[in-house]
Amino acid sequence: MSRKKKAAAVAVAAVMTCSMLAGCDALTTSNVSKDYAQVVATVDLTRSEDFADGGEYAPYKDFISQVGIVKRDMVASYVASGYSIQQQYNWTYADVFNAIVESLVNRQIFVQYAKVYLAKNYKDENGNDYSLERYTQEVVNKNFPSPEAKEAAGLAFFLSPKEKDKADYDLKRSINSAIDSIEEGYIDLEEDEHDHTADSDVRTLPTGAETENEDYYTNDYQIYTGRERLNDLGEYEPVEGSTPTTRKKAYTRFLANLSANDLITAGENTSEFTSLTYYAMEQKSNYETALINKMSDKLEEEAKQKLDDDWAGKEFDALLQSQKDSYTNDASAFETAFDGMSDTSFILAAPQSVDPETGGKKYDSYGYVINILLPFSELQTQMLGEFSSDYGDEKGNSFAARTMLLGMIRATDQRGTWFTGHEDYSFEAGEDAYKGDGSIVRDRLFFENSFAKETENAKYETLKNYYGKYTYNGTVTETDGEYKLTPKKIGIADFLSEMEGYVKFAQYGDGQKLGFEMTPKFADYYDEEERVSYYDENGDVDYSKFVYATGKITGDDAFDPNKIFVAGSWENTAMSVINELSFAYNTDTAGLNTYLGYSISPDKTSYMAEFEYAAQEVCKEGAGSFAVVPTDYGWHIIYCTFSFADVVGTDGGAFKFVPEDIETEGSFSNLYFETLKSTTVSTYATNRQTEAINTYVDACSTIYTAKFQDLLDLGK
Repeated sequence: MSRKKKAAAVAVAAVMTCSMLAGCDALTTSNVSKDYAQVVATVDLTRSEDFADGGEYAPYKDFISQVGIVKRDMVASYVASGYSIQQQYNWTYADVFNAIVESLVNRQIFVQYAKVYLAKNYKDENGNDYSLERYTQEVVNKNFPSPEAKEAAGLAFFLSPKEKDKADYDLKRSINSAIDSIEEGYIDLEEDEHDHTADSDVRTLPTGAETENEDYYTNDYQIYTGRERLNDLGEYEPVEGSTPTTRKKAYTRFLANLSANDLITAGENTSEFTSLTYYAMEQKSNYETALINKMSDKLEEEAKQKLDDDWAGKEFDALLQSQKDSYTNDASAFETAFDGMSDTSFILAAPQSVDPETGGKKYDSYGYVINILLPFSELQTQMLGEFSSDYGDEKGNSFAARTMLLGMIRATDQRGTWFTGHEDYSFEAGEDAYKGDGSIVRDRLFFENSFAKETENAKYETLKNYYGKYTYNGTVTETDGEYKLTPKKIGIADFLSEMEGYVKFAQYGDGQKLGFEMTPKFADYYDEEERVSYYDENGDVDYSKFVYATGKITGDDAFDPNKIFVAGSWENTAMSVINELSFAYNTDTAGLNTYLGYSISPDKTSYMAEFEYAAQEVCKEGAGSFAVVPTDYGWHIIYCTFSFADVVGTDGGAFKFVPEDIETEGSFSNLYFETLKSTTVSTYATNRQTEAINTYVDACSTIYTAKFQDLLDLGK
């Protein structure tokens, strides 16, 4: 098999839940039950010399037994992901089903290896050995309702109660989700369409908003069949419009789909879903995944023990030198990399130029800016396009006329659809929220779950780089779940007052306040005589004449790029405040969720000239600086989040690796070390997994190609 096909084969194995078969037509004979039950491959690691007398794993061989992979597993995997892989790589059916059976075999090899590896090298969550005597008592000699349930118990033996509960929670969520999808087809949404904004029109959410922690689980969660009382379902939330009748219909349809694919045995009690053989099959699959994840975590922990601060420091020094060699004299290569900087991919060095004042080298003003666009209305845009040139302007520009229109721009809070979409993200604000100047009642915030107090098993991730206390700027009336929103219309001066007020409201560290400075560029911006001319003495456009105001947000200390992503630092608080204002007002939606914002170089760019000038100027001034300028799109509030102009000295990069800061979450040293470590340990774990599979695949597995030859021949 080619390298590309081998890589795709791994992806095929990533999803193997039988629930994906629901609604799938049989791919083989009409005798589905008999055909799907055929064993197409077997895996048994005890056939290896490692399990013979005197072998490394001989004392642990009774933890495992031969596993048969049935044809049903192959079809389930094809429905789950094999079809998309087939289309992506233009594979034949033979290609994809050979890859599937190979991946299923590999999975079982690693599951069996994980059992004996854990038994040999680790203890359980109580600090006890994985006792073969206890395994025999709890699994081997115990009666179970089905072989699948017995296999699930054999896997659960190696999981902690938390790991088992997490796997069960994920399984129940998966089953409810499958039934939810069917139920939505029974619910009449026509009336609902008039009550809610279409999902496609809902304002972009901040990255991470209302995101459930991947490690979260609860035992207070049940599968809903339509027969249970809603109060007995725990944290499960029915789909909108659900009734017991629609749920029962969906559940019946779900069961029918399972029966059509021979996933329910005749005579089983379908009113108790968790007692079905199908549930045990799915539980077994989820426990396998949990065991694989546990084994991978153990391998990563082993790799981490070999990594230390000294190693990370040497890696940092090597990367810094490499970037200096690559970027300081090659602006093109630098700018390509600079576009992709984030909290997991840092740019340490930038091109340098000669400082005309000192003659020494300095970093050029490469930086990032958040752009908040307050736009012209459609009518104003039309008027702008119809303006003739200013009186006496030989170049045909209409700058003065545009300036008059700028005074008419009225921006509004763009977050209305966070109320009116199918998901209502709003909640009533407390006393610690920013509520404006008091001219209207403002009492709604968003994403309450994302700002909940962090606990050991917190359900939702904390929203980062978003301050979260800027109330909706408008009045909100709610009647029987329906909202009437009246956003307040504000001009540029009003917006800057909001910006200043919110910046001064925000706190960082131990109750410290941000500083806010702003300087209007002209006493009366809309008085053409204030500027005399939009051109310089050479007849070129003087873009400084368009700047409405400049300013800077500051903290008690000088800006430290190493703290940009440290929650509670002034650097991150300032960026988070501006980021939230961007979500509130910005109509340049491409600029939302871009980490640090748009990348800016000191050279000619493709941005509009007025924007380019102002963005380059704030990057020269450094992070925290902002400027307000117009273009033919409207007002732009341009805030610098990071700039190489802040870098002091000529021999170091923009960031410093400080071992003492590794434990400070969000610091450069922490993010760099975790990213570096993650890449290294993940590679180590993957290599160990591949090594284990390669060690046992030939001696311990058998594939019976004849049993699925009909699948290989499809399409011929």
